[in-house]
Amino acid sequence: NVTAVLEFKLLGFSSNPYCQILLFVVGLVTYILTILGNIIIILVVTLEPQLHSPMFKFLQNLSFLEVCYTTTIVPKTLSNLLAKRKSISFSGCMAQLYYFVFLGATECYLLAVMAYDRFLAVCKPLQYAMIMTEESYTRLAMGSWVTGVFTGFLPCLMISRLHFCSYNLIDHFFCDISPLLKLSCSDTTVTEAVIFILSLLVLSSCFLLTLVSYLLIILTILKIPSASGKRVTFSTCSSHLTVVTIYYGAMISMYVHPTYNLSSELNKAVSVLYTVVTPLLNPVIYSLRNKAFKKALEKT
Repeated sequence: NVTAVLEFKLLGFSSNPYCQILLFVVGLVTYILTILGNIIIILVVTLEPQLHSPMFKFLQNLSFLEVCYTTTIVPKTLSNLLAKRKSISFSGCMAQLYYFVFLGATECYLLAVMAYDRFLAVCKPLQYAMIMTEESYTRLAMGSWVTGVFTGFLPCLMISRLHFCSYNLIDHFFCDISPLLKLSCSDTTVTEAVIFILSLLVLSSCFLLTLVSYLLIILTILKIPSASGKRVTFSTCSSHLTVVTIYYGAMISMYVHPTYNLSSELNKAVSVLYTVVTPLLNPVIYSLRNKAFKKALEKT
């Protein structure tokens, strides 16, 4: 009963046509705002010399990544909301899975690197310029992207080699790891274990580095005698900390557990948080909470 599956059908959110139209409109508006917001960040940082610091260059990388990340998922989801045949080819599904894992891992690495940059700026201000040079920034940024590229290979390779029987309905709005493992008629024990260990290593190491950086930042801030000094110093980190909390909260709850038996509805809800909401909030959080960026935006 094992046949070669040439395509999958994505069930998405609802079969109600009116609900699908509403979701399409909301999704399209959200996608446009996400793309515009992140492109504005990229352009402002590029055009304004005063923003040519490592902190804003890392933000520029993050904004470019968010554009790619949400584009991997949302356009296909929107087209399926209006299409009668809500399908994706097997190769298309594997490609979407790869880019999703690669970009998700890269975001973890970039957020950890940005936390390290803030740690240096707050805790070692006199040495910051010597440590975080143009060469150091380039190595950290490129290292995040290259490591992300290789991180995406193993999960995609292992899932693509699984057998999928004639039943090809994916109870999700994109090709995610969990619904594909549920759909396979192969023994997925080894695949689940490897993906769990990889997820644990990536998320926990990046989260630990971020956590340690912010603990040291908080300890440094507490030593500042004036309340205004504490407030100003913390404001330089609060935007990044907000994005980190939302993103890691969703990703850890989703992938750092040994079995993939979350309900499909909960799976979809959490997935929307880190594939749609976080990329949308990124430009809003950074532009509203950073005075230097707001001034540069007005000037531009």
